[in-house]
Amino acid sequence: MKNIQIGISAIAAAIALIGCGQQSSSGGGAGAEVKIGHVGPLTGGIAHLGKDNENGARLAVEEANAAKIKIDGKDVKFTLVAEDDQADPKVGTTVAQKLVDAKVVGVVGHLNSGTSIPASPIYNQAGIPVISGSATNPKLTEQGFKTQFRVVGRDDQQGPAIASYLATNNKPSTVAVIDDATAYGEGIANEVEKTLKAAKINVLPREKGTDKTTDWKAILTKLRGRNPDAVFYGGMDATGGPLLKQGRELGIKAVFSFGDGACTDKMKELAGDAAEGLLCSQAGIPVEAADKKFLDAYKKKFNADPILYSPFTYDAANMLIQAMQKANSSDPKKYLPVLQKLDFKGATGKIAFDDKGDRKDAEMTIFTMKGGKLTPVAVIQGGKTQTYDEFVKAAK
Repeated sequence: MKNIQIGISAIAAAIALIGCGQQSSSGGGAGAEVKIGHVGPLTGGIAHLGKDNENGARLAVEEANAAKIKIDGKDVKFTLVAEDDQADPKVGTTVAQKLVDAKVVGVVGHLNSGTSIPASPIYNQAGIPVISGSATNPKLTEQGFKTQFRVVGRDDQQGPAIASYLATNNKPSTVAVIDDATAYGEGIANEVEKTLKAAKINVLPREKGTDKTTDWKAILTKLRGRNPDAVFYGGMDATGGPLLKQGRELGIKAVFSFGDGACTDKMKELAGDAAEGLLCSQAGIPVEAADKKFLDAYKKKFNADPILYSPFTYDAANMLIQAMQKANSSDPKKYLPVLQKLDFKGATGKIAFDDKGDRKDAEMTIFTMKGGKLTPVAVIQGGKTQTYDEFVKAAK
């Protein structure tokens, strides 16, 4: 009996050793699994934008796996771990910790500034690099975290861009500014207001809703009595569309303008004919100006066109992967210094980070709704404004 027990113990030990050898890891070993996180709202009013962002990151990961990338001479398999933060700051911190516990080696996201900012200390504490493809509030990269990056411009670039375009081309004497009380919406509205006041344009006292507000009639009725020439709203399309529609229904003839959160074709769906002629900005190049290879691959994979920032999350995921390759390691401690200095050519053009983790020389694009379709009209970069046609011509 004793000999039998010894034999069984030996077999069990051997099986355990085999099992250990087959476990995946995040360290880039033979056949190792390298986990990359993505976070965005996958439920709620802006789930369409969250899914678009996730699709961009997923496409990059799947292409990397198809290319059979090796790290330290060994095969790796990249896995995208997607989480839903519901555009809620509290949920954002919860899923950030969840990704840390899952031992992801990098994160693409979050979509919103309001979730990115509170989540960033969690990733920084864990030493995990994070690249957002859409969060634009300046505070995100002003915290001094060496792990935080973004591949789009900031609100203190975007706000002045849309405000200056509005002031120069529409010449309003009085502007109403509304925001949704989020870090993103209030942040960009602040920048717009600051730029308009510097241009000696009268700005009415700030009006506020929330990121869930869809009935704007009380605020709009008050504004109608003040007869603004233009209205700017800092918020997302799910709330911006009803705002615009109700404004027109109340007879407000002002030009309505928006930041990138409401700079989508969905505004036509939500506001109907009222969307015609709106102005809006995006913190980057237009989707249609992204690399054709990316656009074709996205369409083939998801049977749909990209909506807004998926070219940027695609680039963000690819930057994480390329930094790992160059560092010959998926260990964040080893590839983070490489990522900080990476000179990358992606679907959205050349990307390099400054000392804060912001994209150098980020473009801002101004759009109008024309014939029910968002149409780029100007690109602003480094204080210089070009028509969109001039920008495309120069890019070629």
